[in-house]
Amino acid sequence: MKLKTYISLILILAGTAFVSAQIKFEAKLSKNKLGVNERLRVDFEMNKDGDNFNPPSFENFMVVGGPNQSVSQSWLNGVRSFSKTYSYFLAPKRTGKFTIGQASIEIDGETYKTIPVTVEITPAVDRPNDPDNAVAVADDNIHLVAEISETNPYLNEAITVVYKLYVSPNTGVSNWQEIDNPKYNSFWSQNIDMKGMKVENGTYKGQDYRYVVLRKTVLYPQKTGKLEIEPLSLNLTVEVPTNRRDIFGGRLMTQVHKTVSAGSKTITVKPLPEQGKPADFTGAVGTFDFKVTTSKANLNATESLQATVEVSGNGNLKLFQLPKLTLPSSLEVYEPEHSENVRTDLNGMHGSISDDYTIVPQFKGKYPIKSISFSYFDLNTERYKTISSGDIVIDVLEGPTNASTSDNNFVSSGNGKQRVELSNNQFAFVKSNPNLSAIEPDYFFKTNLFWASLLTPLLLIPLAIVIRRKKDEREADVYGNKIRKADRLAKRYLGEAKKALGKKEEFYVALEKAFHNYLKAKLHIETSEMSKDRIKTLLSQKGVDAATIAEFTSILNNCELARYTPITNVEMQKDYDRAAKTISVIDKELN
Repeated sequence: MKLKTYISLILILAGTAFVSAQIKFEAKLSKNKLGVNERLRVDFEMNKDGDNFNPPSFENFMVVGGPNQSVSQSWLNGVRSFSKTYSYFLAPKRTGKFTIGQASIEIDGETYKTIPVTVEITPAVDRPNDPDNAVAVADDNIHLVAEISETNPYLNEAITVVYKLYVSPNTGVSNWQEIDNPKYNSFWSQNIDMKGMKVENGTYKGQDYRYVVLRKTVLYPQKTGKLEIEPLSLNLTVEVPTNRRDIFGGRLMTQVHKTVSAGSKTITVKPLPEQGKPADFTGAVGTFDFKVTTSKANLNATESLQATVEVSGNGNLKLFQLPKLTLPSSLEVYEPEHSENVRTDLNGMHGSISDDYTIVPQFKGKYPIKSISFSYFDLNTERYKTISSGDIVIDVLEGPTNASTSDNNFVSSGNGKQRVELSNNQFAFVKSNPNLSAIEPDYFFKTNLFWASLLTPLLLIPLAIVIRRKKDEREADVYGNKIRKADRLAKRYLGEAKKALGKKEEFYVALEKAFHNYLKAKLHIETSEMSKDRIKTLLSQKGVDAATIAEFTSILNNCELARYTPITNVEMQKDYDRAAKTISVIDKELN
């Protein structure tokens, strides 16, 4: 009897050891049937750790989360249990019956595969208001909102769009990813850089929520009528409380994946009134000051002076043209140099823009610069306003007189007309007795100069051939030419920044302007299209490496931030070298 008992016990222990030694690797679905608007969780579980895990392709699904890896171990009555899981969260692309293929993993040198599983995707379903349904809880407690400052603005009036993510106190968000970025068609747009994200307390539809500001954008509408602001959409990993509790009584959380959207918004843009519109109005909208100044009032001929036409204030500073100076024809005037000192915040653009004219008088006299005017639409009074610069007189003290014949014996001068006295000896310079003498003949034929003139072209032919071959080789060197061209462009666009090294504000303004001018030249885009997202897209489409684009964006960000933080000369030199290198690399990589 005892022998039979021992044998039975041995067989039971052996069977238990055999079962525990079996390796399991299987796929588990959160649902076998779900709507196209729901999410599917797929878990690949194994009872022993392995290497080289390979998931299936997940055809007909979009992976919105994962892989998330979890490991658990426990000891029960001296027996160890182990479990490792790879989890994926999938969004169906369409309805139908689909098979999720095999996953594979290597355990103890052997390859194990899961059995394919089938799932049915039905049309969209209405989710019940079930407090135990984690997806429904996430729907009720996570909201993405686009707050617009003005829905009925004037043409070229600044409006702001602030995107806020509201989360209820009992829910959390562990990860988020943008999937749809607004393009802001028919708007001039600029995103406002944000330094970190701060969680704040607020209310949503009368309920207490926490929220974080994800993005701030300033828009200037460029068309009238109804304009649509495209939605911002996010994929979120949401932490939702469950009815389960841990050994200390704390509520356990579960993760669900959710897509939220701020929804498209429509604004109605009013045209600027036609009544009272000045003839010289070029589209300025806001509150502005206008002035024309000169660097000198008195100077001598051939000296130069600067005349500056400047508009400053708050409004669409980058979206209109400055009035042109009207100068006397006797003054030599060079093409104006345009400069911008503009910053953008939630109130729109602030700062100034100016045109600097270099003027060089050639003659003595007084030269008037006629008054010019600047007109803008004032948003505070909703009326047009015009500011005149006033007349300016340039007094040239020393120099030649500008004389032009106006009648028979008069010339004009700086002091009026003077009679020209004619002399009886006006042809005295013509000699009547030249005293000419014979010149000895000088033979050129067979002289040293003759032979040099004859042979030099023949000797230059081989040199010309060598030079021509070198030129052809240089032109055929496509890669080398790209490098040389890129370096020339970098020096050309960064010249002003190099001059301003050591002057922080001027240096970073010049560096940012150099980047913008380079992009306008190479990508053929206007200032109104100059946004970081647009730049990234165009550079990527033209074959520029992602690392180079990231470096380019990093330098642009540094230009914006460095103006407001302490910077040493060494750091400015490093930023200049980085900028020159990046422009050169981009020019070589552009298709």
